Amino acid sequence: MSTAVEARVDELEARVAFQEHSLIELSDALALARLENERTHRLLERTLDELRRLRAEPFTDPGIEPPPPHY
Repeated sequence: MSTAVEARVDELEARVAFQEHSLIELSDALALARLENERTHRLLERTLDELRRLRAEPFTDPGIEPPPPHY
């Protein structure tokens, strides 16, 4: 092979290697983002469930009922 062709092949191989490395990094970042999104989703669901539960419960003990706004 001529020197120019070999240089071109080397350049293309380097570009492909860089692209493969970049794809692996992007794939890893996407996997981490999906995990974080899932954790956030579960936390939000638990928080909403607790809020719904608290809103549905009447004050069972008058001693824990907040004072009226005029105090």
